[in-house]
Amino acid sequence: MSTCITGFAHTAFSRWENEDVESLLGMVINPALEDAGVEASDVDAVYLSHFNGGFSDQAFTSSLVMQNSPGLRFKPVTRVENACASGSAAVHAAVRAVESGKARCVLVAGVEKMTHAKNAGELLARACYLKEESRFGSFVDVFAQITKKYFETWGDHSEALALIAQKNHENGMKNPLAQLRKPFTTDFCRTVSDKNPVISGELKLSDCSPVSDGAAALVVCSDDFAASRQRKVRIAGISQVNDYLPMSKRDMSRLEGCALAWQQVFAASGLSLADLDLVETHDCFTTAELMQYEAMGLTDYGQGATAIKEGWTRHDGKLPMNLSGGLKSKGHPIGATGVSMHIMAARQLLNEADDMQKANARTAGIFNMGGSGVANYCSILQRME
Repeated sequence: MSTCITGFAHTAFSRWENEDVESLLGMVINPALEDAGVEASDVDAVYLSHFNGGFSDQAFTSSLVMQNSPGLRFKPVTRVENACASGSAAVHAAVRAVESGKARCVLVAGVEKMTHAKNAGELLARACYLKEESRFGSFVDVFAQITKKYFETWGDHSEALALIAQKNHENGMKNPLAQLRKPFTTDFCRTVSDKNPVISGELKLSDCSPVSDGAAALVVCSDDFAASRQRKVRIAGISQVNDYLPMSKRDMSRLEGCALAWQQVFAASGLSLADLDLVETHDCFTTAELMQYEAMGLTDYGQGATAIKEGWTRHDGKLPMNLSGGLKSKGHPIGATGVSMHIMAARQLLNEADDMQKANARTAGIFNMGGSGVANYCSILQRME
């Protein structure tokens, strides 16, 4: 059974000082249902993406989705968590529920409240293999180690990292929902300064996505349920690949799980890299985006810098990446991230991306990653002609 996205809602990703998980969810649940043209009573199931990891004292959050929507009472609600890929895990769970025939209309919501935590880096580091990697102290330290391994294997690509940061901030300037709507020059991103200090190893502040608050929600329906709706985006294929948790068991100069996830989603959809008009990819750090160019097959391994230096992944390039600003500029409220990526891609295909819009976008790829390349989710969305 084919599936489609029929509506969505998205808060700004920001520092929401006076909001919590419950109130952030309240900003998107009813608006997403209204945008999809469905009533709460039409919903067969709900999937909530919420990493938490100690950010929220309220750990049992699934039923918070019905606080402002009494019509969702008694609906089956499941909280989904797979680190930074939790949002895509929830979207994929919804797709599978519809494809199985067990549901015709599923609500997906993602949320995180993070900016109040003084130990955000430590909480995020819990997504690592603590028996070996707790010595790193924070998730930035983990990706600094990955960056070190990449540079040792393929050479120093600091310039490429700076170009990726500059590109994503340039894109984020066009996204009113983005957290960091600031223009960064390549020279600023390349240079250590008081405003761009080294955070860990080769990673400067400009290489790191921010700590964020926010929520996003979307509705996944079967094609027959949504038959009368003109405004919808087809989900052409999904894939999930999980790899070992310990980095010591993997070659960290490449993202093998990411590569396999792309191979599987292309096989599932009957499409190829050449069919994609744009990609929303998981740039938690600039190194991640660089390595994902290679994993998806845009370049050979070790040659990802070519894609950004030649402008392939810019707005006017042959495969634009992160027209939303990506995690680097848009923000990264963990549980909401994957849901947001699907919404940003869907907006492009519906020609509703405003200043972010790529002309004539018909097919979009999404890659959402949990941990250090451990949980890997790909989706391909298509405009329905």
